[in-house]
Amino acid sequence: MASIRRTLSPAYHDRSYQNGAGFSSPSNKFLPNGNSKNSLVFLVSAFPVLFTAVNLVYRKGWRRSFCRCLFFFLIGFVLGITPFGHIDTDIQAKDFAFPELKPSHVNLEFDDQIVNSVSLGVNSRFQEQKEFTDLIEPLKQLIVVTPTYNRGLQAYFLNRLGQVLRLVKPPLVWIVVEEKAASFETAEILRKTGVMYRHVVCTLNSSNVKDRGVHQRNAALEHIERHKLDGIVFFADDDNVYTLELFERLRTISCFGAWPVAMLAQSKNKAILEGPVCNASQVIGWHTNEKSKRLRRFHVDMSGFAFNSTILWDQRRWGCPFSNPIRQLDNVKEGFQETTFIEQVVEDESQMEGIPPGCSRIMNWHLHLDAGNLVYPKGWLLQKNLEVILPIK
Repeated sequence: MASIRRTLSPAYHDRSYQNGAGFSSPSNKFLPNGNSKNSLVFLVSAFPVLFTAVNLVYRKGWRRSFCRCLFFFLIGFVLGITPFGHIDTDIQAKDFAFPELKPSHVNLEFDDQIVNSVSLGVNSRFQEQKEFTDLIEPLKQLIVVTPTYNRGLQAYFLNRLGQVLRLVKPPLVWIVVEEKAASFETAEILRKTGVMYRHVVCTLNSSNVKDRGVHQRNAALEHIERHKLDGIVFFADDDNVYTLELFERLRTISCFGAWPVAMLAQSKNKAILEGPVCNASQVIGWHTNEKSKRLRRFHVDMSGFAFNSTILWDQRRWGCPFSNPIRQLDNVKEGFQETTFIEQVVEDESQMEGIPPGCSRIMNWHLHLDAGNLVYPKGWLLQKNLEVILPIK
């Protein structure tokens, strides 16, 4: 098939147009005219060389479609980058800052009262518990002094007293005093009781003293004074029987307290009551049945009184700063150690406290159950088997 290409005659180029109209071509409808927008005028004036080149290529015919696409692409690109309105370029950092959050104002004026502190309600429960515990006065420490020595029932006595002290509410310290040396058997018993203890040794010879526990108690008093132990001192012999109520009553003593003790006579055929007669907590007299001891100033048993330990090492607090150290005397007759010791602590019954009020309860017993000169087996073990009387069948 032959192609026919139509050429323009020179007359066509020289044809004049009325009203100043430009030349007519298929592409003239895409060009800007006097009524076009300012952006199109700007496009034609800004790119005259490019427009002329596109127009020449457009006339070639075979590249018409490509040129049309390119032309519209350029127009769209120029229109896209051309500003058509006012853009505020004055952008500051404050325009992107987050708004400041402030708590609302709270008026804390309550009838001219000053608010010292503000706390969250969640802490009120813990504060109430703390205030409740602050109101509870801490328990006084009990300082229990026990002299002990080698004899047949020593293990029984120490174990029995240790199990009682184990049931007493702490704080409690048990000062156990042995003579000459600390035995392994006694130390083993003390460890197994579970009571806080101090194992003290008295080096003085007690063979020529009627009451062999005098030097041992003095060793404990010296230990308390040297270490300034604070609490209620109570001489608890290991052969006595005590109730738990007694140890709880001891914590009510402020200076010196006394109570009646039930004693089994040496003949073991009668009981003797020894101790104070009280009107409420005031001591007004004494129980005694032994004529040989009626000359005593105070009729009490060694386990029938207790006192504040500060009397030993803070005597100025009690008004006697220049007195000698308070100790038990070993040069007095048997049965007078208690009264001579108490005379160093108090002046008369007005400085004593009877416990419990009325002194109407027996809280400990002195039974005199010693087994003579029998000694415990070494290590508490049997050295040989007993003879079999009846064999096991």
